[in-house]
Amino acid sequence: MSSLSKKGLFSFLLLLSLASCNRKKIITQAQSDDNAINNYLTSNKLTATKTGDGLYYIISTPGTGAQPSLSSFVTISYSGYLTNGTVFDSNKNFETQMGSVIKGWQEGIPLFKKGGAGKLLIPSALGYSATATGNIPANSVLIFDVQLLDVK
Repeated sequence: MSSLSKKGLFSFLLLLSLASCNRKKIITQAQSDDNAINNYLTSNKLTATKTGDGLYYIISTPGTGAQPSLSSFVTISYSGYLTNGTVFDSNKNFETQMGSVIKGWQEGIPLFKKGGAGKLLIPSALGYSATATGNIPANSVLIFDVQLLDVK
């Protein structure tokens, strides 16, 4: 095998190894988030439904009005906090377009009808991932108590 071929093979194996490590890190973070959410649910004696993307939700009041889509404008009352109970944000009358919010809200808010309320437990991949945002640390599970006030 020529020197150039050996270098190429070594480079390929190194890249393959790094890609494998990166995949393990993603899986590990998802598992860590899932464990944190399940620990929170157990500690607070809550039962939630899990979506295929890893979002957990609890609908305490189903509501009776329209359900939003990604193009909808919504008004939401919410409190957002971490699994340790630290509140990072709240708003009683937040107006936004669904397409402009984090993926966890894009998936979770449409589960409610107008007038509905409940809880969203959002793994970091559907929140801010590995980016710290304001007083939210990187890789944080986000918990929101939400009430869908209006859908347009």
